[in-house]
Amino acid sequence: MFEAIIGALIIMLMRICDVTIGTIRTILVVQSKKYYAGFAGFFEVLIWIFAIRYIMLHLDNIPNLFGYATGFAIGNILGITLEQKIGFGFAQLTIISRQFTDKIADTLRKSKYGVTILPGEGGTGGVSIIALIVPRNKQRKTIELIESIDKTAFITIQHSLPYRGFKHGVRK
Repeated sequence: MFEAIIGALIIMLMRICDVTIGTIRTILVVQSKKYYAGFAGFFEVLIWIFAIRYIMLHLDNIPNLFGYATGFAIGNILGITLEQKIGFGFAQLTIISRQFTDKIADTLRKSKYGVTILPGEGGTGGVSIIALIVPRNKQRKTIELIESIDKTAFITIQHSLPYRGFKHGVRK
């Protein structure tokens, strides 16, 4: 019984590792970081092969199956949490503020962000739309800065893959 539990824990740990790496690899693929994604994928699959090999050799051990499933679940949680901390890539923030558009734009510009203001039409009339690209690892602080000026500002966040003319979200 002790060996069965140890085997299940080993499988769980291998799955936590390979799924965490897989989550990061997926984000690297989306960010077009092909060499990093390939490197991560190598280790992801290598660990997975060892885990599935152990499972196949011990199919009669039910705790292994639970270890596999638990490791998969925890690996997803850990992978997403880790990626949020690292903050790969870029995000496009779109902000609509009823009264503080200029103050938000000026504050962001003073913080060295490139800001574009666009005219828009809302349900109650004309609005100004602020658009900017930020490194994902600066996204939270940027939103906190915006909310320090207007807690009711409408903010959307989208993944962004800058193509040309972009210098890491912050002007030098």
